[in-house]
Amino acid sequence: MEHAKLLKVLADTKKITGRKKLQKMIYIAQKLHYPFYEKFEFHMYGPYSEELTLQMEELDHLGLVRVYKEESEELLFTMTEEGEAFLQQSNVELPSTWACMNCLNQQSARFLELVAALLYFGHLPIEQLRQKVAMLKRQPQYEQVEIDEAFHFIQALKERQFSLA
Repeated sequence: MEHAKLLKVLADTKKITGRKKLQKMIYIAQKLHYPFYEKFEFHMYGPYSEELTLQMEELDHLGLVRVYKEESEELLFTMTEEGEAFLQQSNVELPSTWACMNCLNQQSARFLELVAALLYFGHLPIEQLRQKVAMLKRQPQYEQVEIDEAFHFIQALKERQFSLA
């Protein structure tokens, strides 16, 4: 079932560039209450799910997803024809992810890393949250204006009703 959900995301986005971007997109969607159930822990680049990495590797080995490198040396994730057929036959119940996932996919992996970090520590008061992100995310260094943009982006995601809460 979880595999079909990931295929649905790839069907909606056509392609996702970079493992980090894929990780952050799924994490952010999860925080917006989309039914993704992978476990995430905070790592060097923010929330990371070993489960998600393994699921994508399985989809690749099954021939349902194509994972390859572009000239930029970043991994590209696309769905194969076999993946499309599998998705059509599955009865995956997932709210429409098209608008949300395409919005996220248009952002840089660096920006999504910041957004995901803010959501991960979202239980903290704003000033503590800013300090935590500044401390943990020294590389890459984020300017205050970027942090403010990330807060506005999160609010916009919620206001656009991408959140299913």
